Amino acid sequence: MTPVTTFAGKTVALFGLGGSGLATALALKAGGAHVIACDDNPAKMTEAEAKGIETADLRKADWSRFSSFVLSPGVPLTHPEPHWSATLAKDAGVEIIGDIELFCRERAKIAPNAPLIAITGTNGKSTTTALIAHILREAGRDVQMGGNIGTAILSLEPPSDSRIHVIECSSFQIDLAPSLNPTIGVHLNLSPDHIDRHGTMELYAAIKERLVAKAGLAVIGVDDPMSRAIADACEARGVNVARVSVEPLSGKGVYADGETLVGVTGTDAAPIANLSGIGSLRGEHNAQNAAAAVAIALALNVSPEQIRSALLTFPGLPHRMEEVGRIGQTLFINDSKATNADSTEKALKSFDDIFWILGGKSKEGGIETLTSYFRKIRKAYLIGAASDQFAKTLGDAVPHVFSGTLDKAVEQAASDARALGGAAVVLLSPACASYDQFPNYEVRGNHFRDLVRALPGIEAKGA
Repeated sequence: MTPVTTFAGKTVALFGLGGSGLATALALKAGGAHVIACDDNPAKMTEAEAKGIETADLRKADWSRFSSFVLSPGVPLTHPEPHWSATLAKDAGVEIIGDIELFCRERAKIAPNAPLIAITGTNGKSTTTALIAHILREAGRDVQMGGNIGTAILSLEPPSDSRIHVIECSSFQIDLAPSLNPTIGVHLNLSPDHIDRHGTMELYAAIKERLVAKAGLAVIGVDDPMSRAIADACEARGVNVARVSVEPLSGKGVYADGETLVGVTGTDAAPIANLSGIGSLRGEHNAQNAAAAVAIALALNVSPEQIRSALLTFPGLPHRMEEVGRIGQTLFINDSKATNADSTEKALKSFDDIFWILGGKSKEGGIETLTSYFRKIRKAYLIGAASDQFAKTLGDAVPHVFSGTLDKAVEQAASDARALGGAAVVLLSPACASYDQFPNYEVRGNHFRDLVRALPGIEAKGA
């Protein structure tokens, strides 16, 4: 834990007692603050009380008592409309901040030079965060990894000059962290997302830009127009910028030339590593993720030899083009995290001879944008609520069956792939949310993994 001593002796209101909210309340209390917490779920308040956190209905509180208000990043700050707690704080003139901001203030107090790497982007930030942490650990560094990737930042060990914090930041977390000034800030890419929470694409981009605006080094992906504009704007303000891309670069940075990562310094360019055969980093999108991680490793004086060795042992993340196992020449891939067509596109780009399991609770637009990849699909297996809609899109272009459930789809796809008699991929990449049949994408992906590992003849990976 990182006790938040910067609020010692102060009374702090807090709303949202999920995993990060409860960790934040405990860290504030450990640092000497008086915390009054609230949640719309009474069970969460009961859980907090059992851990010694005072709770109350903040609607009835005297807000003049509070020095600050800590808001969970999952709670609307501005759009589609502010949560009632945010409105009360604003009306009372109480600052609204989040757990990332608390960490930044503690870092500024106890170890202002402590290395902090903060990563954001619409897509790929979890993989990039995990890869950076993996490379640095393999190089012998003391690394703490957390934030939006799953472990609350204040649950980690405190900042120190010899400890590197590698933190994934969502746009919601950045919006609540006005003093965020990482040693290295990473912005990967931008595409429409969370517009319901930020109002416009321009506001969404402006929030993302804050993560790199005050960084000692800004590592910025430049493969989309808005991210290129962020890189140019930062550089114009005097920020030290390194660009990453899947296209050649003329300035400082790292780019992917196919599967080769090339480092550029001034007019010199040299290959650093090759991603060929690294299943956890297949695909063009992962080449950009790896380029960003390599740029950071080089900036922290990790040798190319150490980088190459670490890339080879990177296990990847569950549910993101995760290799589950193999039967003969048939590879089974768990891409349950692909909850929309944009995410599924990355998987379809990466494979051929695909036996595709898809469906669930459809997002806006369905799979219309994926028609150019239909030639790569041997057969599709439709599950869940979107089955009829997706069948119409597949039409006569892709042979398909109504499997109904994931259990049936895995059985059918495995049988059909085996009958093909050559190299094939059974791919769970649903292009849908899971909650028509599963609580979340993790449960869906875990069930797929279990089903595959129960198949006769499977050579399971990571079992």
